[in-house]
Amino acid sequence: MKFSKSEVIAAMEETGMIPVFNHSDIAVAKDVLDASFKAGVRVFEFTNRGENALEVFKELKSHASQYEGLILGIGTIFTPKQVEEFLEAGADFVVSPALIPNVIVTCSKADVLWIPGCGTVTEIFNAKEMGAEVVKAFPGNVLGPSFVSAVKAVLPEIKIMPTGGVEPTEDNLSTWFDAGVTCVGMGSQLFNKEWIKQKQFDALEKQISQALGIIETIRNSK
Repeated sequence: MKFSKSEVIAAMEETGMIPVFNHSDIAVAKDVLDASFKAGVRVFEFTNRGENALEVFKELKSHASQYEGLILGIGTIFTPKQVEEFLEAGADFVVSPALIPNVIVTCSKADVLWIPGCGTVTEIFNAKEMGAEVVKAFPGNVLGPSFVSAVKAVLPEIKIMPTGGVEPTEDNLSTWFDAGVTCVGMGSQLFNKEWIKQKQFDALEKQISQALGIIETIRNSK
């Protein structure tokens, strides 16, 4: 099933969080995806890191087909060739760490949602001019929530997703959502390496569910 750009954005807004994950072992990747979906995740970003990332993604995409409504995208994309390879493998959206024009052109031709990484107001404005509907504030731990607030003051219509430095705690998430983010991307802070190593996927599912619950509570309180 191919998701439209509007469907992907709607799912991002609804859950408020995108797990960002990579692992060279397909069995581990499947277990993490399973735990994420059971916890309530509907948009998941696998990152293009490691020599076998494409092969793992292909198998993960096939595995994900059992879950109705699960949107699986690819992150850490730098070149048009990578875009083409992962779209051929079934990626539903594409995320880059930077604003890369030829990646944007390739994604636009394929009519797939692309989310560029931006670290300045100029980059975000340029991304918007190029047609971006969502931008990734990256690295989030360097930019901080105050950066998001400043951007939203002059570009209120842009949807911002910080990645890096986002923690699954009420204090941290409140700060980001109060600043005006549409959703957050969470990687290492969400996926406890020791739990994964010990195959404690129930604990992982619980933590993801709690994080989603915190986001829902924060939004409902506004």
